[in-house]
Amino acid sequence: MIAELIREIGIGGARYIEENLDEQFQALKYLSDRQDSEVFIKLVVANALISYQLTGRGEQWWWEFARHFSNVEVTSLHEAYSNFLPASRYNRRLVEQKLRRIKRVEGFLNSLSLEELSRYYENMRSFWLALAKAVGSEREKKTVVFAVKMFGYASRVVFSEFIPYPMEIPIPEDVRIIRVTRKLTQESPRKFWGKIARQTGVPPLHIDSIIWPMLGGADVHKAPEPLRLKLLKLYKLIK
Repeated sequence: MIAELIREIGIGGARYIEENLDEQFQALKYLSDRQDSEVFIKLVVANALISYQLTGRGEQWWWEFARHFSNVEVTSLHEAYSNFLPASRYNRRLVEQKLRRIKRVEGFLNSLSLEELSRYYENMRSFWLALAKAVGSEREKKTVVFAVKMFGYASRVVFSEFIPYPMEIPIPEDVRIIRVTRKLTQESPRKFWGKIARQTGVPPLHIDSIIWPMLGGADVHKAPEPLRLKLLKLYKLIK
């Protein structure tokens, strides 16, 4: 039943949810209008890499990020976050650890021009592997694959082009996804949703987009009727 609904929703439905119901995407659109495009994409990637152990909901954190950096001129990611994180309301834990992570990835991000970021958007698998290497982390780790997802969001906004996520990048195993997966199976989220992705043709990062906002309270009634009915059926299965 889950696979059937995901197949019916499809990549097109996932895109609608991402661009219209996901508050994270709305926060990025807000920031993109107020920040240099190259700096904007790099900020989004850096922010995704430290989006863990939050002191609020993910949606709240991304809006805090967007509003803060809409009024900041960024010359150094590490310096910018050294000022931002200690005063953050929704990301106050493990500040020094997160700043070290920003420092590790800053050289890689600084080396990329807007044109190179565009090429990486066309080949997000390559970006995934390069980012994992720069961070010094396993490529399947939650924040690494989440950073690729948010890189895709940011690039879609900047380059005004929709490119589906690669099938081989796994779903981010965050608290919401782990909780709903446990209701459905004893398999790990990565394995279970990877299998659903292959059955439906919907990549795991897009499956994440279908499920995650709904679990966070997104108003699925705003969706057009055919999609809304499918989402309501899906929500009854996973809530």
